[in-house]
Amino acid sequence: MRLVKNKIEHNGSGSVTLIPEEPEDMWHAYNLICPGDLLYASAIRRVTTTGATGATSSSRVRLTLEIRVKNLDFDPQNSQLHVSGQIVNETQHTKIGQHHTLDLELNRQFTLEKGSGADDDGTGWDSVAVEALKDAVDEGGNRRAEAVAVIMQEGIAHICFIGQFRTILKQKVEMSVPRKRQGGGGDHDKGMSKFYQVTLDTLLRHMEFNTSLTSMTNDAVRPVLLASPGLVVVHSASGYLHSLTEVLQSPTVKAMLSDTKHARETKLMDEFEEQLRKETNRATYGPREVESAVDQGAVGRGGGVLIISNRLFRSQDVTERKRWVSLVDRVRDVEGGEVRVLSSEHEKDDMDSDSGQ
Repeated sequence: MRLVKNKIEHNGSGSVTLIPEEPEDMWHAYNLICPGDLLYASAIRRVTTTGATGATSSSRVRLTLEIRVKNLDFDPQNSQLHVSGQIVNETQHTKIGQHHTLDLELNRQFTLEKGSGADDDGTGWDSVAVEALKDAVDEGGNRRAEAVAVIMQEGIAHICFIGQFRTILKQKVEMSVPRKRQGGGGDHDKGMSKFYQVTLDTLLRHMEFNTSLTSMTNDAVRPVLLASPGLVVVHSASGYLHSLTEVLQSPTVKAMLSDTKHARETKLMDEFEEQLRKETNRATYGPREVESAVDQGAVGRGGGVLIISNRLFRSQDVTERKRWVSLVDRVRDVEGGEVRVLSSEHEKDDMDSDSGQ
């Protein structure tokens, strides 16, 4: 995500202008935008006009609208974000109070404004929102997938990019491969070679490799390292997408991804669940139980870790969101403890918990 303009005030009000550049950026936008916020973006709206004779005609017009956000609909498979709400700026084609759904698009900027104060419906740019903004913005323009996985079997391949915050299915490759016949596997071998070539070409296209020409020939040279420490081959039960979980649990892959955000989250949740199984009283979960543990100094001074799901910060109840933001601020700023905000898409993120190790 590219930050175009930052106008956040010290009191927590203000706006930012952003440009989503990667599919993962739509997920970041989903985490930034909350009900009650103001969203300013380009839109296409169907407009009906009535002529002098009474005849009506309709056309699609591109205009810029500002809405007060009510609901968000995020499609993780296609990385599409639809934000609905009431229009707050009057234009030639719209009136204040009308409903509209803004479809955020890649490489098209939008402005998000959050208010703060007794007369405002929003929660402002609190510490969690500011942290989410930092996670979203790729200041150096260098953010890339932490790993690329190709899950495949005969005739089927799934190309996935494992990012810092979520895993994206880039493309599914599916081809019909002739069966291997006794005494003659030529057609099968040719089919498999074509399948491998199509899979490789698709992978390279998504990885956006630059091609260069050799000085001796006109053949393109593709910089692919087929033998390197970063390339591992792991057995999976099938070439379908659900096998990615099995691959990520492989000791070889775990070692390679040990420094990634996904691996750190997985390790933390594994440790937490182990403490629960052993009944060591060093782990607890549930809203009241976690707040009680913080009150007793189990996090921060006690050396524990607060693990909290980011879905709690998406609550449409402003009081509920402020409750959890306050807890995060207390642990981080007052108690001096560690806070881990886990993605709601994390495969093991099924409870909100506090774990003291």
